[in-house]
Amino acid sequence: MIRINLLKPGKKEVSEAPGVPEPELKGKKRQFPYMLIFLLVIILIGALFLLQKRELNSEKALLQDAKAEKQSLQYVLTKLEDLERQKQVLSRKINLITRLKSRQGVGVIIMDELSKNLPDWVWLTELDFKDYSLLIKGKSLSNNLIADFISNLEENQYFKNVDLISSTLRETKNNKYLEFSMNASFVLPYTPIQTEESVKENSQ
Repeated sequence: MIRINLLKPGKKEVSEAPGVPEPELKGKKRQFPYMLIFLLVIILIGALFLLQKRELNSEKALLQDAKAEKQSLQYVLTKLEDLERQKQVLSRKINLITRLKSRQGVGVIIMDELSKNLPDWVWLTELDFKDYSLLIKGKSLSNNLIADFISNLEENQYFKNVDLISSTLRETKNNKYLEFSMNASFVLPYTPIQTEESVKENSQ
């Protein structure tokens, strides 16, 4: 029997198996873009995080500066308030000293004017001065002398509202005299002393 090989020489052992590895290369090519995108996303997130952290640090620094400036301004305001309080206290002290000096001057004027208008045989035993109101007590040899004293005070520009309170006869072993008391208001016609309330009323 004769056998004839119809296949070409050199192609007997050729097989279609070499085409199998190609799907593995395509799979690797498909995975590469996804890895690149993932890395880019990670880098972008990191950059955003660093940017936000930098902005947050900047905001914190600005906030600390603002707090420091506020504390500095608060210190200045506290000092100004202390100075204002000291100014008010000093002003009150000055006003008090001024009023006391004026009261001392008033006392001198009162005693001087009373002595000028005091008739002979009339003696003062007590003088009380409060809020420009006078309580005068004294002794006299007669009611006429007391009347003269009252008349002199009424004509004086420093005294007003002169009013006799009482006149009592007293007797000793050798003498008789009258004890009297009277009220009067003291005024300063040329240099009136103004209180804080009157100054406020005048300024309004």
